[in-house]
Amino acid sequence: MKTKVVIAMSGGVDSSVAAHFLVEQGYEVVGLFMRLGIDKLDTITKTKVCCSLEDAHDARAVADLLGIQFHVLNFKDAFDRIINTFCTEYLDGRTPNPCILCNQDLKFGRLLDFAKMLNADFIATGHYAKVEKPNNRYLLKKGTDSRKDQSYVLFSLNQDQLLRTIFPLGTTTKEAVRKVARNLNLKTKDKPESQDVCFVINNNYRSLLSERFGSRITPGLLKDTQGNILGRHPGSPFFTIGQRKGLGVALGTPRYVVDINPWENTVVIGTEAELMEDELIASMINWISIDRLDSPMNVQAKIRYNHVAADATVYPYKPDTVRVIFKEPQRAVTPGQAVVFYDDETVIGGGWIERKSNW
Repeated sequence: MKTKVVIAMSGGVDSSVAAHFLVEQGYEVVGLFMRLGIDKLDTITKTKVCCSLEDAHDARAVADLLGIQFHVLNFKDAFDRIINTFCTEYLDGRTPNPCILCNQDLKFGRLLDFAKMLNADFIATGHYAKVEKPNNRYLLKKGTDSRKDQSYVLFSLNQDQLLRTIFPLGTTTKEAVRKVARNLNLKTKDKPESQDVCFVINNNYRSLLSERFGSRITPGLLKDTQGNILGRHPGSPFFTIGQRKGLGVALGTPRYVVDINPWENTVVIGTEAELMEDELIASMINWISIDRLDSPMNVQAKIRYNHVAADATVYPYKPDTVRVIFKEPQRAVTPGQAVVFYDDETVIGGGWIERKSNW
């Protein structure tokens, strides 16, 4: 009897080729499309949720070509809760990463539940990352393609999830994936990359916030780091740390958002130098390569997906909380983003940035 694997198929080229690799490797493969939302632009918010009906048709076409089972499950309500969390994070002065939440709740939550219902042995996705077990713990490692590595957004996976997860694209490159898709003439072979936040068109989240929580968004004061009032803003949730455009003031030299106070509805702007921080506090820590942190550890730390990992030391701070001190100051430490710790190619663990340690 073949080993059964349930793979999340989004209708994109990565998951399509990942499914093909699994078939080639002799697994019994079951494709699962997660129906998450609408199939057209909302006339008010101008947003479109990913995994649309068109994407489902593309995923099914690939599954038919590969000769594998295919299922569609409706997770719209669960995904809508992720969108609401995305919005409320901005209301709380934070800048969220919904892709990590989607991985936690859906791709490695609901998908794993579905796999267990089918008595499947593993789940799989089209992420560019690796799972290895050299000793007594499962390790999450960077994908071979450094430009596409997605280990950062997978930091929340636990040992049980890693035990049952396969990443078929971990040792390949995006260029190779495209080539395989074209050789197989998959329907998804030339499909463009999905955008960073799949349910926000053109990265303009203001209309989404206004539609869902407009009554809670009000104008407030724009201040400098000394507390001087520089003007007014349309609502603190419309800003994020490091933002330069749309501040509404001209001071002769570049200014950036350096702090957001949701309780006072205040946005603080400052210079490039005032945007630099050498410490942060992170909570809800998930350790992967170690069981817990008992003493300071030197790591390379990423504070956002596209951030180049920087040398830092992680210190135990409070239960489920750490203090991170960077060797060199880092630009735009942002509450709500994840900080992920690496030992070269291996993910040690990570957590959520709560605040700069000097707040």
